[in-house]
Formats: sequence, structure tokens, C-alpha cells
Amino acid sequence: MKNFEERLEKLEALGEAIRQPDIPLDDALKAFEEGIKLAQSLEKDLEKVESRIELLMNGPEAAPPARPELDLFDQED
Repeated sequence: MKNFEERLEKLEALGEAIRQPDIPLDDALKAFEEGIKLAQSLEKDLEKVESRIELLMNGPEAAPPARPELDLFDQED
């Protein structure tokens, strides 16, 4: 898998290709589809980095693991 920067460059190149006035419609659609997939992948990577930065800035106590509250034994009569 390519690194973040290489995938970002590819996304930018796809955007440039789509903007060309002489690009065939099928090619533009393929480039658009590939660009969407790349953008989604890049967004996931950015979310991971953002979470990691948040954890580093705030410490582990700021992000406790989420646990569901079931209240199985708290029955009111």
C-alpha cells in the first residue's frame, strides 16, 4: 500500500485529469470512482491520526474506553 503522501498526490492527479475538457466520459467516471475511494481511505487515515494526536495531547485518561451501560441489576419496583 502506498503511503499517505503518495495517495494524496494520486488523488490530486485524478482531479486534474477529470478537469481536462477532452477526457472521455468513461475515463472521467473511472477516475472519479478511484478518487472517491482514495479520498475515503485518506479520510480514515486522517481520523486515526487525529485520534492519536488527541490522545497524546490529553493523555489516556481523557479518552476512556467506551463501555455499554446495561443496567441489568438496577430494577425499580
